[in-house]
Order: sequence, then structure tokens, then C-alpha cells
Amino acid sequence: MGQTARVSAIAWTAAVSLAAWLWLLLCQGFFWRTDVRLPPRREPAQWPDVCVVVPARDEAAVLPLSLPSLLAQDYPGRAEVFLVDDGSTDGTGELARELAARHGGLPLTVTSPGEPPAGWTGKLWAVRHGIALARARGPEYLLLTDADIAHERDSLRMLVAAADTGGFDVVSQMARLRVASLWERLVVPAFVYFFAQLYPFRRIGRKGSRTTAAAGGCVLLRAGTAERARIPDAIRHAVIDDVALARAVKATGGHIWLGLADRVDSVRPYPRLHDLWRMVSRSAYAQLRHNPLLLLGTVAGLALVYLVPPAAVLAGAVTGSAAALLLGAAAWLVMTATYVPMLRYYRQPLWLAPLLPFTAFLYLLMTVDSAVQHYRGRGAAWKGRTYARPDTVADEG
Repeated sequence: MGQTARVSAIAWTAAVSLAAWLWLLLCQGFFWRTDVRLPPRREPAQWPDVCVVVPARDEAAVLPLSLPSLLAQDYPGRAEVFLVDDGSTDGTGELARELAARHGGLPLTVTSPGEPPAGWTGKLWAVRHGIALARARGPEYLLLTDADIAHERDSLRMLVAAADTGGFDVVSQMARLRVASLWERLVVPAFVYFFAQLYPFRRIGRKGSRTTAAAGGCVLLRAGTAERARIPDAIRHAVIDDVALARAVKATGGHIWLGLADRVDSVRPYPRLHDLWRMVSRSAYAQLRHNPLLLLGTVAGLALVYLVPPAAVLAGAVTGSAAALLLGAAAWLVMTATYVPMLRYYRQPLWLAPLLPFTAFLYLLMTVDSAVQHYRGRGAAWKGRTYARPDTVADEG
């Protein structure tokens, strides 16, 4: 009787997991589709002025792969770049000047704001400094982009055309992250997949939708909207600044678009699991508002949705329960199918798709580790700074 009850419980749990996957497949904004790219656009009659703000802290390793692509933008209007050296110790500012002298292109200003005051994250203090300099030029648009992001020559042109045509206050692209090492192949496509599951891109672009987010590596923002939403002052303590920016803009009635990029790429390498672990765990608990109940709910949800299907298959095979095996296999199949489009987008082999439960388990451990680090008083750490203040929002770059 006890054995039968256990098998029945496994089968029922697998059934709940399958139901969750069917809901995600059909009712979560078709998050698994990867065809949300830059919306239809036409070139404006007169190209508006744009200022590009690049916060950079110890980015000498990636700057030669990214900064020349910004300077080489084929933009018909007036554009210039402000690189804000956020207390670097590796010669980032000097290297930026050398690259500009060597490659030419758009005008480059390199500046430094000094250490951030209390209540500010370093990156947003640097962004504030860059935006203040840019406003003196009176641009219509600001492009906020990270120092590890490489842009194709027509990237700025296409972003501005999309914003102008669609009347968007924010046009943001999720840069294609680097996928080269084994761990990057396992973890990186899943990172974007999970992000899209939390913030379905299709919903973000709809007027009146409550779903909102941006991708911090590439955010084109109307200068007037930034001033109206008090960007970045209103989000000065945000660790996850891209989502915070989108929420601040949405709160003022702004129209936001977010999608996947074709011609915007991150060149930052994450060759080891340790590097990826740090990238995720530094802000995972901030995403949960440092709330233990949300943490427990997230762990339970990840286990039910991602870990139960393979566990049910294994348990069904061992116990001979056809119901547990079939229900678990069905949930695993739906999970695998929804992951395939993201692997194709990243040009990765499809045999990685059935391994998503393993990757989800890694993310579960990273999230728990993020909470452990928080309660040890370490907070969200990045490039020599620790941010202990509770926050609701974060960035990857």
C-alpha cells in the first residue's frame, strides 16, 4: 500500500508539472519563440541627434573588441560617444583614447565621475555623469550600452529608425551573448530563455501591458523620457538596473520595446562555470527582493517545473509506474521543445535541449548561493564593489 501511494504521488506530481508546462507553452506570451526582432521601421526624414553613453569599469580586456564598433557606426545624423571610466585600475580610459585615435569615427569623450556617493551603484553613477554631459549637446536620443557590447555598423541607425517609426520611448535589444566554452553552451542560452520566460517579449511591446523589462547592454532611450522618468536618479540604488529603468519609464506612461538582437553581440567571455556562477548569483537574490518566501517559492517552482519531469521518468522506470513515466516524459518533451528555438538562435546543437533540467538545477543552486552570500553580509558583488542594499532590480554587464 505504501509503495502504491508513493508511486501515485509521483504520478500526480508529474501531472502537475505537465500542466504547468502546457500553461507555459500556451499562456506565457509564447516566450519560447525567438522571432521578436526589431519592429518594422522606416528611415526618418531628418535623423535626430544621438549621444552614446558607455559606463566602463576595468574593461581593457574587451574594449578593443567593442569600442571600435561603436566609433564606426554608419549613422546619417549627428552622434558622439561618451565613455565614462568608472574608477578603472587597468587603464580602460587610456586604452579608449588610443582606440579612438587609431580607428577614428564618431567623436569620443572619455571622462571619470569619481567614486559614487552613498546610495548609488557605481554603474548608475557613471551613467548619470555621462547623461549629464550628453544633455549639454541636446540630443533627442541616448544610447546606453555596456563596454562589452559590439555593434554592427548599422546598429544605431536601425535602433533610431525603429524607435522613430513605432513611437517607442525605449528600444532595447538583448545582445547575443558569447557562447564558445562548454559551460557557456550549457548556461548562456538558458539565461536568455529564463529571462524571456519571466518577461515575455511580446507582452512588453504592447501598450497597457504590465510586463516590462529592458536589456542593459543595449538601450535606446528618448532624452525627454529619461528626464521625465528621472533616469538614472530614480533608480540610483538598483543592482538590476535594466529592469529598473524599464519600470521607471513605464510608470510615466512610456512605450517600451524589447527583443532579441541580430547585430548586437556581447564579447565578454565566461569560460568557466565559476565565471557564470558569479554573473548569476551576484544579483539573483536581488531579483527576489531579498525575500525568503519568494526564494522558497522560486526553489519549489524550479523543482516542480524543471526537476520533476526527469525524476518522474526515472522513478517510473524503476517502479514500473507507466503513469509516472509517461507524464514525466510528456512534461520533459514539452520543456525540451520550448528550448529548441533558443538553441537555434544561439546556433547550438539540439542535443543540449534535453539537458535543460540540469542547467535549471545549476540556476537553482546559484539562486540559493546568492541568498547565502546576502545573509553573510556580502551583498551583490561586482568588480570590487559590494551592494548590500535590498533592491528589486539588476543588470548583467
